[in-house]
Amino acid sequence: MQRFDQVYIGGQFRMAHGREELELVNPTTEEPSGILVMADAEDARRAVDSAQSAFAGWSRSSKKERIDLLYNLSEAVRARADGLTEATILEYGGPIEQAKWRAGLAANNFLAAAKLLEDFAFSRWINDTEVVAQAAGVAVHIVPWNSVYNAISVKMAGALAAGCPVVVKPSEFSAWQTRLFTECLHAAGAPAGLINVVAGRGDVVGEALTGHPAVRKISFTGSTRVGKTIMAKAAARMTRVTLELGGKAPTVVMEDADLEKAAATAMAAGFANNGQACIAGTRILVPRARLKAFSEAVERAVATIVLGDPRDPRTTLGPLVNRRQFERVQGYIRKGIEEGARLVTGGEGRPEGRARGFFARPTVFADVSNDMTIAREEIFGPVLCVIAYDDEDHAIEIANDTEFGLHAYVVGEDVGRARALAGRIDAGRVAINAVLHEPLAPFGGFKESGIGREYGLYGIEDHLELKAIMGRSDP
Repeated sequence: MQRFDQVYIGGQFRMAHGREELELVNPTTEEPSGILVMADAEDARRAVDSAQSAFAGWSRSSKKERIDLLYNLSEAVRARADGLTEATILEYGGPIEQAKWRAGLAANNFLAAAKLLEDFAFSRWINDTEVVAQAAGVAVHIVPWNSVYNAISVKMAGALAAGCPVVVKPSEFSAWQTRLFTECLHAAGAPAGLINVVAGRGDVVGEALTGHPAVRKISFTGSTRVGKTIMAKAAARMTRVTLELGGKAPTVVMEDADLEKAAATAMAAGFANNGQACIAGTRILVPRARLKAFSEAVERAVATIVLGDPRDPRTTLGPLVNRRQFERVQGYIRKGIEEGARLVTGGEGRPEGRARGFFARPTVFADVSNDMTIAREEIFGPVLCVIAYDDEDHAIEIANDTEFGLHAYVVGEDVGRARALAGRIDAGRVAINAVLHEPLAPFGGFKESGIGREYGLYGIEDHLELKAIMGRSDP
């Protein structure tokens, strides 16, 4: 059985100081797949010290040095794309086509930062004042299990471009993916200490990293509950934070929408990444007069979902990440039934013919009111709610009646009208008529979905401090 007992500090793979072990399980088969020896607070301290030692040199590095490293990182990740895809399937149950996309996305994140850096102005003049953008300092990046490569790469690309050394704390549930991705980072030839990776529990390694006095920037992707804790702790030292947190995205089906297309788009938005995505469109808002017809279209759309072996190219929905997540999703399905929502399709338990694996039935509820638990809380599984609305104002009222504001979707034939409605939704991103991604556009949330923005220029600027140096004329 594979044993993961190393951390990456100072440009080297080293034995972890921590001794606590975690058994890893393949979510498709429920068979053990490895053992992670988790890092501890001492590993975290060593990682920050290593990054701090690299700060002086890298913060003064040239654009060319940074661009060259970012290109090297992109090429190193692309060279291991097949292995990264396999690790995603083995450890996470991601369907193969989605897993391939994620490996390519990570390589492209480094490439995008390299290209943006070519014309990035670290110095601007305002009359006789020079405004200088300088690296914030050691950056800690805490990333979740549901999007390991993308989360590490997009945060790291911005930090390295800005001149910041990095300490990454991946989820303890992503040891296979973390090891392969770290090997890619090592192959790129970064200066010793610039990139450090320590995998362990959030309440141990995460606590040690976010409380370290040398850390000047924290970027966290995960739950709103943990994000609030990090923000409160960071306030003690005024450490800069970026938080990309939970979501409960609405998918607004407009009056003029083609219902077959709308149902297909809603399923794609809701069930992407096996339903384990913060951007999932889990609240489907439908005109009341078209509710019955849409429910029928949803049944047809769900019937096209292929649930099964993630290695099969035909598979579109794989398992949940572990037993805890499976049981959490089952609990929400029971709660929806108890609160009076009507099952359109799906329900409790595993799909027919699946005796093993953490597979949940793709589930859609109708007759849902926006005050029900399944409409309020982030479920993180293939469970969707259909909510009726009376007119566009009512749709906006429902869409914005949530503590979250990360993402939204609008489906309609009149794109101009759909864009106008999108402008009224309180969300960091709104996609029209498809599940879309623009890697140069900002990503982040309104309200309790977070603070700050990632991707593109915004991810670089997020790791910079601005300084005004006044007076250029001789006295």
